[in-house]
Amino acid sequence: MTNPITLASDDLPFDVDQWARLEAVLPGSLLRVDIADDAALAAALQNAEIAILKSDLDARILTGPKLKWVHCNHAGLTKSARPEVFQRGLIVTGSAGRSGPALAEHVMMFSLLLCSGYPAFFEAQKRHEWRREPEMENLHALSGRTMAIVGMGHTGKALALRAKAFDMTVLGYRRRDAPAPEGVDRMYSSDKGEGLDALLEQADILALVVNLSDATHHLIGAPELARMKRSSILVNLARGPVVDQDALLVALTEGRIAGAGLDVTTPEPLPPGHPLWDAPNTLITPHFTASLPDRSERSLGMILDNIRRYRAGEEMLNRISEEDLWSKG
Repeated sequence: MTNPITLASDDLPFDVDQWARLEAVLPGSLLRVDIADDAALAAALQNAEIAILKSDLDARILTGPKLKWVHCNHAGLTKSARPEVFQRGLIVTGSAGRSGPALAEHVMMFSLLLCSGYPAFFEAQKRHEWRREPEMENLHALSGRTMAIVGMGHTGKALALRAKAFDMTVLGYRRRDAPAPEGVDRMYSSDKGEGLDALLEQADILALVVNLSDATHHLIGAPELARMKRSSILVNLARGPVVDQDALLVALTEGRIAGAGLDVTTPEPLPPGHPLWDAPNTLITPHFTASLPDRSERSLGMILDNIRRYRAGEEMLNRISEEDLWSKG
């Protein structure tokens, strides 16, 4: 039995050896295509059953008449969760988890900087001033504090372990009712009818690492921010629309929460004149992920595992479902 034709985007971040390993499991059936060449892509799609892409699928990919499975080699598949994908019964998977450790470290970076008052110290350093500002009693160590994590996927699990290593109390929230992952002291779930209120009221740091969907759009708005401690910090590594940004700006400006670490905003890039740039005690990074030395190897491992699962008719890793639909953006 011959292997189904597999289209692979030529811009995938694989070295010569990794491409050879992919070819080895797809002997004679792997087509490397310049995704920017519309004509070449259209020709390859005529017979492709599988497509392996660097980024989200688009309308061109959906024209493939024989296509059954598309793998998008990145974590967030918001743009790929389209109604026509589910209407067609197309399998779409991603590489969620390949950067989980780096994203978890990003949350910890924001947490350490904001709890230590580092933005003010850095400004003083630039002025060559040896000043203790803000007041030392307002600075906090992470040890003994509470990290509430919304989203218990790969990043949430990696974050729980790191927060626990700092001797924090770790609370987790997710949709599915299942045992708490390692490092989590107490799990909450929407399947059990539990909301976010308990986490919001206990959190010293509220970390958002949940997927964006219609269900999570503006998950954190004015009512949720009002439940948080005035000393608490919000960290968003999910997607900008998970937070009502206008409500967040008001909460920061009026001191209803102590600060925010934002790797995602609405819109992106954040316009130069946007007031969020100057919000009190707010750190903003441009939606980036620090590199891991084995990130491409992690990606390839997921793809190879899913090829095996696809052939065996097993459940696919990181497959999106209709619960991931995002139609508000």
